[in-house]
Parts: sequence; C-alpha cells; structure tokens
Amino acid sequence: MPHKMTLTGSATGPLREYDRYVAFDMREKGSPSAPKGLKKSTFISYTVFVAKKAFNKTGLTKKSIMHEKILVQGEPTLDIPIDECPGEIGIICFQITVLPNKNDKEANESNDKKEAKQEVSKAQQEVAATKQEEKQEPVAKEAKPVQAEVNETPVQEKKAAQPKKQQPIQPKGTKDVVSFDDIIVPEAFLKTRPNPVKTEEVIEFVKRTGHLDKPLTIEKETKVLKDGYRRYIVAKTMKMDHVPVVYDDQK
Repeated sequence: MPHKMTLTGSATGPLREYDRYVAFDMREKGSPSAPKGLKKSTFISYTVFVAKKAFNKTGLTKKSIMHEKILVQGEPTLDIPIDECPGEIGIICFQITVLPNKNDKEANESNDKKEAKQEVSKAQQEVAATKQEEKQEPVAKEAKPVQAEVNETPVQEKKAAQPKKQQPIQPKGTKDVVSFDDIIVPEAFLKTRPNPVKTEEVIEFVKRTGHLDKPLTIEKETKVLKDGYRRYIVAKTMKMDHVPVVYDDQK
C-alpha cells in the first residue's frame, strides 16, 4: 500500500497549470532532533500535483498560494516526467486545506487587548469625574456614608473592567505538558494516514478552544509516541510549541 504523507507550509515557487491539474513546489523542514547516533534530517523539496477542481475549491490563486499556509495530504509518486517535477519527491494530492493565517490571529489578539485597555481607561475617567463632582459640591456630615458608597462604586467597576490573566487550559486527563520537538514518532505511525475529515475536526476544535481535545500518550522516559498520532499531526499543523500528554503507564 502506498505511503501516505502530510505536508504543511507555503509554495516556494510559482503555480504551474496543465490540462487537468496544477503543480507547485513546497519545502519542509526536518525534525530538529534525531535519535542518538543518527544525523538530523534536512530540508526536502516536494512537487505537489493537485486536480484543478480540488484546487479551485480552496480559493487559492497564483499569487496567494505563495503567502497562504496550506496542509497537503497525499501519496508519493515516481511516474511524473522530470521536467514537470523539479522537487526531490512528487506528491499526488488527495486533500488540500488552507490553514489560518498567523497574522490574522495576532491582529485579533491585539484588538482584544486594545478593547480591554479602553474599558480600563473609561473606568478611570468615571472615577476622576466623580472626585471632581465631590470637590465642587459641599457634602453635609449626614451624607458621608452615601459619599463613601459613591467613591467605592467606580473603583469596583475599575477592578471588574481589568482583564484577568488566564492560565492555559489543557484537555481532561492531562498529566504533563512537554515540548513538541521532544516527542519521537515511531515509523509505524508515519506509514499511516489519519482520516482527513476527523483531522480537520480536531483542527477546528483547537481554533475554538486553543488546546487539543485529548492529550497524547507517550512513554515517560523515551518520549516515544504511543497513541494520538492524529493530534500530533494537528499540533504540528497549528505550530504548537508544547502539547499535553499522559504517560503510557498512567492510562
């Protein structure tokens, strides 16, 4: 059975059009760490072939494909003429997905912070306005308790308006959080192809919640992946620096 492959990144060259398909080149970085005694993997160049119908559904264009981040799932091939396949490996694409842009995510976060600052500033202005009114209007001794209540209200609103620092949320059952680069994937997993539909569902879950739906299962000492290869692919796609895990002997 052909080996299934998953690539993420942007096109490194212009889109080339043929009769019933299009092609573009990609380059993927190797793992930053390798088992002891082995050399680290290097960059590998790929030429991806996509049916025009599937490509048009993505909304990508000749210009945007050079800037958008995409997920490609397919099988390697050696049956493409060398002049059409400048990459080291040819990939027949079965599914292509446009991934969320990191700049858009950062822009949304920046807007949230800006709105929070505006709320705090508004509360501070209300406090200043209240104090100014108190200076202009003489208050009788009997009104002191009421004055104290007036002073406290804006302060309470100010505290409520300040954004609370939230701790990262992890999925239920998480025993630890480890660096993504420390996890070692066995060859048996690399030869499998997770269901693209279920993989996309987990990606959407991460977009909504900011974390994986379940922790990965690994060996505690070796960090070898035992279960959760689909979530490993999603963590790689979403560029997660750390991932939640449960150790094999704790399940």
